[in-house]
Amino acid sequence: MLKEKLKKYTIILASGSPRRQQFFKDLNLDFEIRLKDIEEIYPPELKGVEITDFLSELKAGAFEGELKDNEILVTSDTIVWHEGKALGKPKSAEEAFEMIKSMSNTTHEVITSVCFKTNTTSTLLHDITKVTFNDLSDEAILYYIENYKPYDKAGAYGIQEWFGFMAVAKVEGSYTNVMGLPTAKVYEYLSTLV
Repeated sequence: MLKEKLKKYTIILASGSPRRQQFFKDLNLDFEIRLKDIEEIYPPELKGVEITDFLSELKAGAFEGELKDNEILVTSDTIVWHEGKALGKPKSAEEAFEMIKSMSNTTHEVITSVCFKTNTTSTLLHDITKVTFNDLSDEAILYYIENYKPYDKAGAYGIQEWFGFMAVAKVEGSYTNVMGLPTAKVYEYLSTLV
């Protein structure tokens, strides 16, 4: 449906995330992938959604002056926001353990920002989902890290994996946002372009 309406546009997804790429396929959208190496560093005073907004725009900015008239660039960034801190992707098993342990029996926010850029406009949207974890044993956390190696995931977990099935007590908001893209909001925004 939307695919047909957007056929005069070329959608460019600037994301190496297999989950985001799969979402675009599952939304039945034609797209191409263009990647740039971006150092994802943000000013330390930024909090919560300010971080993901900044990083999404930073990623889009790398394509400045390169987009054709009919191209729509989509960039995105996701963080886990917990107790006033951004939890990104863990660099080690120890860091993954500490992240997950800190979220045990508490509620955190998963924040994703998406930037839609053309050669004349830039539009930013974001979504925030609250996720509550059960009380997690060290054994379960270690099993997950050892068997699923969640080093490419913000907050060191994937809700769509074994861990999500056993650890998540409650989700308030978009489930797909927790996986890295608020698909309903993205689809809705793209629908406004036609």
